[in-house]
Amino acid sequence: MIHRRIQWLAFLLLMLGAAQVACRAATVAFQAGAPGGPPLPPPSTTSPIARPTPTPTATRTPDTPLAPTATGLPVPLITLAPQQPYGEQQAAALRASGFSLRTHPDGKLYVGDKVSLEVIAPQEADLRERTLTVRVDGHPDAIPGNFAFERRGLEGRLQATLRWAWDTSGLEAGDYTLTFTLLPDNLSWTETLTLQPAAALPAVEAQAEWAQVESECCYIYYLTGSAAERDLQKLVKRIDAQASSAASKFGIDPEERIPLVLISRLLGHGGFAADELAISYLDRNYSGNNVDMVLHHEMVHWYDSRLGGDLRPSLLVEGLAVYLSGGHFKPEPLLPRAAALLELEWYLPLEGLANDFYRSQHEIGYLQAGALVAYMVERWGWDDFMAFYRDIHPVNGDGRQSLSIDRALQAHFTLSLEELERDFRLFLEQQEFTPEQREDVRLTVLYFDTLRRYQQALDPSAYFLTAWLPDTLETRKQGITADYLRHPEQAANLALELALVDAYRLLLDEAYPETQALLDGVNASLNAIAPDVQLPQPGEPPTGESPEQK
Repeated sequence: MIHRRIQWLAFLLLMLGAAQVACRAATVAFQAGAPGGPPLPPPSTTSPIARPTPTPTATRTPDTPLAPTATGLPVPLITLAPQQPYGEQQAAALRASGFSLRTHPDGKLYVGDKVSLEVIAPQEADLRERTLTVRVDGHPDAIPGNFAFERRGLEGRLQATLRWAWDTSGLEAGDYTLTFTLLPDNLSWTETLTLQPAAALPAVEAQAEWAQVESECCYIYYLTGSAAERDLQKLVKRIDAQASSAASKFGIDPEERIPLVLISRLLGHGGFAADELAISYLDRNYSGNNVDMVLHHEMVHWYDSRLGGDLRPSLLVEGLAVYLSGGHFKPEPLLPRAAALLELEWYLPLEGLANDFYRSQHEIGYLQAGALVAYMVERWGWDDFMAFYRDIHPVNGDGRQSLSIDRALQAHFTLSLEELERDFRLFLEQQEFTPEQREDVRLTVLYFDTLRRYQQALDPSAYFLTAWLPDTLETRKQGITADYLRHPEQAANLALELALVDAYRLLLDEAYPETQALLDGVNASLNAIAPDVQLPQPGEPPTGESPEQK
């Protein structure tokens, strides 16, 4: 059965690749005046979802919300045609200037969209005294103002962010030339964007609205016509159960409801916590799709933040969420799996991990962090650990979180971070783990590195270091749905996401050789599609560089 599944996916990928090549060849032939007729129509940007009967208790969102974050198996043959990263409009003048443009919502733009622009600067540029203006030919007042450059996202990418800056309501479909000018240098370049007719917008998106339902724990916001609405009654029970579990771990009885937004596209790894919680819920979720684990993890963050602390270092914030959730992406024995990192030679020194947690290799960092918290609680007990954790403070003149952790360790346990790491490593060396657990750790790292490579190449707005995350409260106030609904759906996206979904199922089934073979196939495809986006070496930190920045 498993072999048949791999063969089926290989065939699907091959057919989709062949169709993509044929479509591109037909387009070239048509444009050159050669026989062959017009090109095939491009794939729809949104998969229709049958709209279910709304849950009776759901109500439309009011303007003012109710609440306020290497195997012996053959590698599948995958032959997808090389292409530029999906969604990138790359004019020659724009590339020559060293700047690049990313537009939102993803995929095609339609009349009626509120279009956002990310103008990404060369990382080494000094733009402190410079601003950007954007003019739409024929509509000089469409995007007023001067826009500054700033560091954005976990990657700290240098860019000017024009959020919902171009309201295309009332415009005609067609091509529009935008002129970008860097001031005071007067360096200008142009870019042409195409607006599709509003009538061509897929029905599932045209009919989508924000709606809400109130549960025991949460104000739950979702999009009508989405998988979340279809499964809402079951989801509400799961959400309440995970919130209750997370609160009980801290021994608290929450008095306020959590604002929780269910979004219909995958961003990052599926969960974010800020002023509201955002959780990805969709049918083709290639990040593992264990919604209970993601919910619990983010709810731990919510309650943890409410309990305070002068400085809560990222290493311990994420470690606590992994520890209290019993794993990261799935239930897992943290200490034996962390011990496997030593044998794999992937263990990350705690000082560097504490100071640059989110840029460290994601799965290794989170596993180590969860295991470290588990070790500390086992050694000193929950109450003493929490007293230490809530009593960490910034060190004046030094932004290193490792130094703050060191000071608190010495105050509470009379040992340094270096001594804690020595004891922690000795403890891990005494842990037993099976060859299967070791292989599971190795393939988990490979799987998610491959997932992020795919995102950088073909869905860059979803890549966690530079993800497009407009304010969820504002999207509801303005009735904007496309940013959290529309996503790339070219043939390559569909084929590779299906392959990743199946690879993760194989990993959960402990079918390790088959998992390896399928991931090898996905990476072989990405080698052809986006050779500039390389798979990291095992344990390497992630990179936020997208193809146009390399």
